[in-house]
Amino acid sequence: MTERITPRSENYANWYVDVVTQAQLADYSPVKGTMVIRPRGYAIWERMQSALDAMFKETGHQNAYFPLLIPESFIHREAEHVEGFAPELAVVTHGGGEKLEEPLVIRPTSETIIWSMYRKWIQSYRDLPLLINQWANVLRWEKRTRLFLRTTEFLWQEGHTAHETDKEAREETLRMLDVYRTFAEEYMALPVLTGKKSESEKFAGAVDTYAIEAMMQDRRALQAGTSHFLGQNFARAFDVQFQTRESTLDHVWATSWGVSTRLVGALIMAHSDDRGLVLPPRLAPTEVAIVPIFRNQTRDEVLRFASTLREQLSESFRVVLDDDESNSPGWKFAEWELRGVPVRVEIGPRDIEQGTALVARRDTGEKSPVPIAKLSGHIAALLKDIQASLLERARAFRDENTIEPASYDELVAFFADGPGGFAVAPWDGDPATEARVKAETKATIRVLPFDGEERARGRVCIVSGKPATSIAVYSKAY
Repeated sequence: MTERITPRSENYANWYVDVVTQAQLADYSPVKGTMVIRPRGYAIWERMQSALDAMFKETGHQNAYFPLLIPESFIHREAEHVEGFAPELAVVTHGGGEKLEEPLVIRPTSETIIWSMYRKWIQSYRDLPLLINQWANVLRWEKRTRLFLRTTEFLWQEGHTAHETDKEAREETLRMLDVYRTFAEEYMALPVLTGKKSESEKFAGAVDTYAIEAMMQDRRALQAGTSHFLGQNFARAFDVQFQTRESTLDHVWATSWGVSTRLVGALIMAHSDDRGLVLPPRLAPTEVAIVPIFRNQTRDEVLRFASTLREQLSESFRVVLDDDESNSPGWKFAEWELRGVPVRVEIGPRDIEQGTALVARRDTGEKSPVPIAKLSGHIAALLKDIQASLLERARAFRDENTIEPASYDELVAFFADGPGGFAVAPWDGDPATEARVKAETKATIRVLPFDGEERARGRVCIVSGKPATSIAVYSKAY
């Protein structure tokens, strides 16, 4: 219930953990750094997974599954890849009571094991493109963890594609980035910035990395998804060549892209409040909770009516009837608010007599009586409005907390006393400039917008005073 949740204004980090644990989305595991995803949390992930999986298949991808264990030698084949992941690797040295001939790495990501198989499967341009996605768990030995946002083991999807040409692979990279943007905005009600990562922030082994970046309610950025153009790096490392249309040999061109259960954390931090979860209807496991209100003498009549109402509404919505008699209606109201159910329908003897039901929306708390005959249509419109309102509210919050500093001093001051928000400024493209900002403000470049080069033309970097090569979005981040 809400008295167990720390107010956001008091301690945002504690508020987040309280919402996750008290809404029973996840809990801490006996294994340090890992979590148990509870049924309510997993139900949200299933909604996400179902929507994304359909979007992947619409763009021609198929699901497959690759082993959890990867020969250690595979990781070392791509130099940048091993350097980027080495500190996070977990290595199996014994199995069946015996020392293994070669240690096995528990997958931190699957590029290496997948490309070892692509070498067997790809012989000719006729085998391309190869568009494969995997739903899996991965393990990265994180030192600082937080439920859903960063854990040692987490669930995700990872797409891995192979193409004939540089152009096709680059198009795929941006196509999947747009799939993530669409999902974030249309399902999560989460406005995101899209763009390219700087060299220091890109994926280990990629030529270019692109990302969707969102602002949380504490004004920190959260990287919600990434799409990588891998060039021919992994194809060369695993000697994946194909016969071209001109009967020559060439290495294939590759992409990889992924989102994880971090999206559940993003959903919580973007929309929820001090009463608990606020879920966008399209991802809410339960859209409508019916709470009957009765005394002993009206019990049977109200429960009968509520049950019939549930059957009618269940034809169009995901509905739960809370007929548990061990708790009061007030307790139930608070509990369904804590769980983030978008719409609550209250029904009592007076409502039955008047032919109405009291409908409450979770995002604003507004209540209104609605004729039973019009209830289904009203709820459908309400759910649509809640979905749109959450997106608009999040976008307005982001815009209110985004600045374009006129000087470096203004940028430093923006981040001096807290998270700040997003600072959009010209950048000279120099890693040393980026490193200076990070050292002095703890803010990093989250994305370089696609129109950044055009917008930077004729301007100077606010840090160095040198000619700008792009626009950069700086923020403190999770």
